[in-house]
Amino acid sequence: MRVAIVHDWLYVLGGAEQVLREILKCYPTADVFTLFDLLRPEDRRKLGFERSHTSFLQKMPFLERRHRSYLPLMPLAIEQFDLSSYDLVISSSAAVAKGVIIGPDQLHISYVHSPMRYAWDLQHVYLKESGYATGLRSLIARTLLHHMRMWDVRTSHGPDAIITNSQFVARRIKKVYGRDAKVIYPPVTLASRDGILPVGNHFLAASRLVPYKRIEPIVRAFNAMPDLELVVAGDGPEAERLKKIAGPNVRFVGFVPDRDLRDLMTTARAFVFAAEEDFGIILVEAQSEGAPVLALGKGGARESITATGPRPTGMFFDKADPETIADCVRSFVAKEKTISRLDCRQRATAFSVERFRSQFVAAVNEELERFRAGDQGLASPRLIA
Repeated sequence: MRVAIVHDWLYVLGGAEQVLREILKCYPTADVFTLFDLLRPEDRRKLGFERSHTSFLQKMPFLERRHRSYLPLMPLAIEQFDLSSYDLVISSSAAVAKGVIIGPDQLHISYVHSPMRYAWDLQHVYLKESGYATGLRSLIARTLLHHMRMWDVRTSHGPDAIITNSQFVARRIKKVYGRDAKVIYPPVTLASRDGILPVGNHFLAASRLVPYKRIEPIVRAFNAMPDLELVVAGDGPEAERLKKIAGPNVRFVGFVPDRDLRDLMTTARAFVFAAEEDFGIILVEAQSEGAPVLALGKGGARESITATGPRPTGMFFDKADPETIADCVRSFVAKEKTISRLDCRQRATAFSVERFRSQFVAAVNEELERFRAGDQGLASPRLIA
């Protein structure tokens, strides 16, 4: 059986790439197709392949810095891949990968990380960050996104089966595409240390420093709590502005390698997260290191953090504003000793890479059996005719 794996694009190693890596471990001989690939050779090897098949976008100028500018061309580019020689096509899609053209005798299973968020619920954020919020350019961009939404819905009928990363996204898929999706939580690399390091005095926030990650309200919350220390890990366009508004109890450490980030997690009193995520792999990583998580009570966070019952692993706040976050942190401090760091680690084991691989292969095999049974059911009438 020839297998092709189609991934939107490759320029950083993020959560979607963790899913790609584990799919490739399930199907190590698969060929990888992607709109463009800007990874270093060592990063490709980390994911499990040496070379990928790319689209004409690979040769476009300023691709690394301006790849969002090529969004209008992405549907056309993804449709140019010739996958006719493959029996099974698996797409890993947060944008356009599910739109590959597949024949009726091929099985297409799509792991949809989310419908195209910058064309749907994040449209206004995308326009603002891209400088297209007002004026003639805004009108053109909004028209293009309108057509992207129509293309997105049309191509949602292409996959034979859809798998997704949370019940939260499954509801979004049902609303946008009108299709049911099977939930297989994404794979999380759990803590490898045997014990837990001594807990320090700091709380931790970590993400790319961009507006939608909502680091600013966390910083402002700790400005109002000068007796508590916050460490912010990560880099991005918001870094300098955030540093200017931060109080002396807020420390920025910039981008840190995964090993150092894990140390910051396991020694943190708690991990604080204010963004609305589809799932939130980093929330499980923090729990696997023993850190309770204080998170916005929306999105995928509600599926990975236990905030009630006898074995809580964190707490939720209702709004991503400084006052609400500060109230949550103070409530946590008051009951900090009632949350077991061992319970946090145990909770994270429900999202291991081994669990993902076994569930993913089982889901694919189930679809293969159904697909082949359908072919056999159609064979008799053809012969009789």
